[in-house]
Amino acid sequence: MNERVSITVENHVADVRLTRADKMNALDPAMFQGIIAAGEELAAMQGIRAVVLSGEGRSFCAGLDMESMKGGGASASGGIKSLTDRTHGNANTFQQVAMLWRKLPMPVIAAVHGVCFGGGLQIASGADIRVVAPDARMAVMEMKWGLIPDMGGYALWRGMVREDVLRELTYTNREFSGSDALALGFATYVDENPHTRAMAIAQEIANRNPEAMREAKSLFNEYADLDEDAILMAESVRQNRVIRTPNQIEAVMSQMLKRAANFKD
Repeated sequence: MNERVSITVENHVADVRLTRADKMNALDPAMFQGIIAAGEELAAMQGIRAVVLSGEGRSFCAGLDMESMKGGGASASGGIKSLTDRTHGNANTFQQVAMLWRKLPMPVIAAVHGVCFGGGLQIASGADIRVVAPDARMAVMEMKWGLIPDMGGYALWRGMVREDVLRELTYTNREFSGSDALALGFATYVDENPHTRAMAIAQEIANRNPEAMREAKSLFNEYADLDEDAILMAESVRQNRVIRTPNQIEAVMSQMLKRAANFKD
């Protein structure tokens, strides 16, 4: 656990929680650094097959803590001189807090409740799967402050939300509910108990071949930018990495013998 994020691991599932509940997990400099540190820790941990990301208290994440950013300086700016500085591969510090969930090798499920505005929505969008409470409050909020979404939203929403819908939500910063989010494309499931549902999905993922799961996620991350020939080759290359390996054989044997699989990480 760091100052802003906790990680609990059980049965190969990491339960990751934003822990600034008194501020609805709003994003201050310490939260940016805490999320990035948690992502780096998860990437280095052995045996993690799925991640559930949620917020403690009344909300998932209320977005940028404007009060904490008023002073400016290196802390408020994420330690970068310009937003065009690439501090984390292809991303700046602010983009990394959302993009890191997509970059993690294992699937990530976001459990969203309460308020999920602006940067919070972009962080949730970094997950592979989103389970949202029906009464959650969501918005692409940046235009309210005279800004554009710049924490990876445009990259993450591509192919996830219909473009004309996304344009309207961005231009107007119209609030929508968790129930609305399903039809709009921001939610995979709507559930009264999003964390319970997300943990159940994560455990199901954790019971699959972890090597195949990571290859599948990597292929999902790249296929939108590839042409047909490249996609077909990428499928073959990644399948070659998992077929006839001990874990793949174990997957077959467990199904044939109708027993739980014993995969090795």
